[in-house]
Amino acid sequence: MNYVDKIKTLPIWKGNISLNPLEGGITNHNYLIKDGTSKYVVRMGEDIPEHLVYRSNELNVSKAAHAIGVSPKLIHFEPGVMVFDYIQCKTLDPETVRINLDKIMPIIKKIHFEMPNQLNGQSIIFWVFYVIKYYSNFLKKNNSSHISIIQELIKKSETLEKLSSPRDIVFGHNDFLAANFLDDGSKIWVVDWEYGGFNDPLFDIGGLASNNDFDTDLENHSLELYYDQKPSKELLIRYNAMKAASLLRETMWSMVSEITSNLEFDYSKYTEENLTKFNNTFESL
Repeated sequence: MNYVDKIKTLPIWKGNISLNPLEGGITNHNYLIKDGTSKYVVRMGEDIPEHLVYRSNELNVSKAAHAIGVSPKLIHFEPGVMVFDYIQCKTLDPETVRINLDKIMPIIKKIHFEMPNQLNGQSIIFWVFYVIKYYSNFLKKNNSSHISIIQELIKKSETLEKLSSPRDIVFGHNDFLAANFLDDGSKIWVVDWEYGGFNDPLFDIGGLASNNDFDTDLENHSLELYYDQKPSKELLIRYNAMKAASLLRETMWSMVSEITSNLEFDYSKYTEENLTKFNNTFESL
């Protein structure tokens, strides 16, 4: 059964529905559904073991995110399907993320410190340096075209792990691409929790910066907003190391997706872009 047919069979609809694909996702298939006067977003996607994505965790985290008021309500769940309330909004891009940084950083702090109060059952640790090792093994086993540089990337990752210590642990979103922020005109929402898990806060802050083209001044401002004081030299070292790690993880995520994904997206180009950004960031440490 294809995705459209599956959506039509969901037991929650009150009558005939209209269905339109939503563009922009690079992992899942998303659809806008109109059921009478109500609208919903349907997110289609099974577990993705090669990316350590398990929908049982995403279900748990999505509920907690709604409970603290940062994410739309989950209406229905069954294997491979999540249905959320639709929010009339604009999806942010890197420029609007930068413009709205003063609004976004308090939301990130809220996620980091309030999410654990609402989680139920077992949660995961999203440890970027393990993810990088996991990806390297996958790429080797599956004859990636990037095998020749994997060992070099692992050595750089080991350097970053040392430089980014010691660390705090909070509950992270771990995927702060611009498209995961929605602006309804009065409030900014956060969506897509498939990588949600306990992590170093600097991974989220660094990922936000690297994914949205922050300059040095804006990076310093983001750290000051988060920590309520100007960043120390020691914090900047840890931050820049974790920012580089977030870029390396995104690069290797794309390398794996080159092999496994069936979405119409240019993963090779995405790999190249992120690898260049990673190497530049690493060399600047």
